[in-house]
Amino acid sequence: MSVCRYFVIFFILLGCGEKTRTSSTPHVLIQTGFGEIELELYAKQAPKTVEAFLRYVDSGYYKNSQFYRVLTIDNQPSNAPKTELIQGGIWKTNYALASSLQGIPHESTEMTGIEHKDGTISLARGAPGTAASEFFICIGRQKGLDAGGENISDKLGFAAFGRVVKGMSVVRKIYRQRESEQYFRPPVPIYNIVLQ
Repeated sequence: MSVCRYFVIFFILLGCGEKTRTSSTPHVLIQTGFGEIELELYAKQAPKTVEAFLRYVDSGYYKNSQFYRVLTIDNQPSNAPKTELIQGGIWKTNYALASSLQGIPHESTEMTGIEHKDGTISLARGAPGTAASEFFICIGRQKGLDAGGENISDKLGFAAFGRVVKGMSVVRKIYRQRESEQYFRPPVPIYNIVLQ
């Protein structure tokens, strides 16, 4: 094969990679101890959230992180609104970094139109604008997490920014792992999150 052909192939591959990075629906892989979860992110609807998440991915923040929390129907107070999800990030593996990150401006479901359905990925938060590296994936439809929903007292909901397109069986397997007081025992390793 000629040198010229190698350069053509190289630039085609380079162009494909650039297209993925600048796409309005970039894909990332969460590489876990139970297999891979592929996510499609909605950069057009939730630009600030997706930009921040991809920046954390590019920076390698999620390397050797974990899914550490789970909410099930059975592990929540009986008088509280229920939700089902698995939560992950760097809070338990790199608290210093997690606590130093600047909050992302809150992009509510009312602004983005992205609802908390089965497989939706969203940011965990305290007050609006405090969400950063910690995220969760919904198990089933979770209306209480949308703007106006009952699962957070300020009624502003959570910032959904993508969905699982492959690997919901992995999400459900993680969801079924042993837990105590809403925390996985042991946590499920996230080896890394990488751009597709």
